[in-house]
Amino acid sequence: MRRIMRTSVRAILLDEEDRLMLIRRTKPGQAPYLTTPGGGVESTDASLEAALRRELYEELGAEADRFAQVFLFTAPTGQGVAVQHFFVCRLLQLNEDARTGQEFADPSRGGYQLGRLRIDELPAVDLKPDALKGFITSNEEALLSV
Repeated sequence: MRRIMRTSVRAILLDEEDRLMLIRRTKPGQAPYLTTPGGGVESTDASLEAALRRELYEELGAEADRFAQVFLFTAPTGQGVAVQHFFVCRLLQLNEDARTGQEFADPSRGGYQLGRLRIDELPAVDLKPDALKGFITSNEEALLSV
């Protein structure tokens, strides 16, 4: 069994119009792509959901509710694996001026632009990880029912 090197949490975050809240990542030397908000679980996080609530506030200035873990993605990294826990949840409020964290303090990390997208628009975009796009489009009705 390979060792878990990194654990992270990510949100399939839906707004009041059933659009996905996504982050357009631009990194030096790479093509832009979309990803879901979230990040690494810290030792001080009481739970995976607590880590995701923290990450949503840091990355988006957002608060959400109705969290349900729906997808797990594992990928090789270094000498082990990285595990991402995906939760579907609903946006309660958003204040982009409240965004904080390393992402915004260090310009060398690239850009983090918030966007909204309908699920039927997903096939035309580069969403990371790739397996997430298929999961969301295959489970649209179930995800929107949260």
